[in-house]
Amino acid sequence: MRLSAPLPLVAAVLPFLDAVLAQGASGNGKTTRYWDCCKPSCAWAKKGNNAVPLLTCDKNDNPLNDNGSTKSACDNGGGAYMCSNQSPWAVSETLAYGWAAVNIQGQQESSWCCACYELTFTGGAVQGKKMIVQASNTGGDLGNNHFDIAIPGGGVGIFNACSNQFGAPSNGWGERYGGVSSRSACDSFPAKLKAGCYWRFDWFKGADNPPVSFKQVACPAAITEKSKCIRGNDAINQTPTGDKTTPTWTP
Repeated sequence: MRLSAPLPLVAAVLPFLDAVLAQGASGNGKTTRYWDCCKPSCAWAKKGNNAVPLLTCDKNDNPLNDNGSTKSACDNGGGAYMCSNQSPWAVSETLAYGWAAVNIQGQQESSWCCACYELTFTGGAVQGKKMIVQASNTGGDLGNNHFDIAIPGGGVGIFNACSNQFGAPSNGWGERYGGVSSRSACDSFPAKLKAGCYWRFDWFKGADNPPVSFKQVACPAAITEKSKCIRGNDAINQTPTGDKTTPTWTP
């Protein structure tokens, strides 16, 4: 026998279901860090439902505005690099903005490219702090619900365009995986990358791959103003929120 729910009950449940579906991805995850200077994957055209791909820069850190057509600097003969202003910064004592390579369990790159996620750190020196990151990249070596935060001096990992762009050592600054190990190591960095490197030891307190809980959120306009990448509405309303400029918080 097939049962059907009374119409008043269906009407009462539908708004709840809509709210659940509108929440986007959420769960528990892990973090790592990297900065390889390569063109991020979400900077190629048609990687998501965004009209404009993530902004990249030339070797001199000038915006390309090429609709994603320039070959990555990590490919032979390529000239597109990460833009230095896609470095993390502190918004307040307990909130920071930035970018990350992302892998969300059960989803594909088209679902997360240029989406934003609010990370709440659940362990380590930054426990209780929050960070909103925009998915700028994808990593074949990332696990499920993995956020590889883009931090200058965080280690180049598999690829390295930093030697070509900034004259970094052959394995990048510090260790190839993990990067530099002290704030003072940031002193010798290129001027445009110093603030992001210092951020790791100041606001981030030198935390080493802290775990997180996460949820998908609309991107802050201060992030999309730098990346130029805005997703169309999908699981959530993707209209950027807040001011287009958010100054760096200093204690």
